[in-house]
Amino acid sequence: MNLKPLLLTLTLIFSVSLLAFSQGQYRVLVFSKTAGFRHQSIPEGVAAVKKLGQEQGFGVYVTEDAGHFTDENLAKYDVVVLLSTTGTIFDEAQKAAFQKFVQSGKGVVGIHSATDTEYEWPWYNKMIGAYFLSHPRQQTLRLEVKDKNHPSTWHLPDNWLWYDELYEFREINPDIKVLINADESTYEVSKGNGPNHPMAWYHEFDGGRVFYTAFGHVEAAWQNAAFLQHVHGGIWYAAKGKLPK
Repeated sequence: MNLKPLLLTLTLIFSVSLLAFSQGQYRVLVFSKTAGFRHQSIPEGVAAVKKLGQEQGFGVYVTEDAGHFTDENLAKYDVVVLLSTTGTIFDEAQKAAFQKFVQSGKGVVGIHSATDTEYEWPWYNKMIGAYFLSHPRQQTLRLEVKDKNHPSTWHLPDNWLWYDELYEFREINPDIKVLINADESTYEVSKGNGPNHPMAWYHEFDGGRVFYTAFGHVEAAWQNAAFLQHVHGGIWYAAKGKLPK
């Protein structure tokens, strides 16, 4: 059996994939390690971000190995996406590398349970913007889009009807800039956050840029065009830091 054609094909596929990653307009590391609850929508989320990269021209690398969080390796990326991470996922050296990454002017995107992560690390709490408190059953609610001057919300209506697992938060960083607020009068809350219940936000933090969205628990979210635009806009902001004047 002549293996040369097969080897040539595999080499070509690898080279094209590597080229797409290296020549994207920016590079994204998707990290989905879990040390607590594991969301079954993670595979859908990973696949969706990879597809966004292909369609929108940015490189995507996916891992659940926290060993990738070194100064040398993180220097390859413009954005780290924390996709439904949970629990304590970094050791001290990895924490230091992640902090340096942000301080160097890079971006972070937190999705859903990124706020259910690293409860004993105060820097992380301030960076991601809040910690998870509780959630009621999955249900539909009215979302108030408070700020449409951001690429993650440009396309959204002022009132957005949405179905998901609806997070409530504690230790909310007062410096976050809220993009989307939950209207608690439109669904059954658990503990609740009252009239100021942020569900998506962004801020500049410690030299870098951070975007967070509480959505993405249900698999169907990752098939929703409006939600995918929301995520893409957050990634773009974290990479570029550009907002309209």
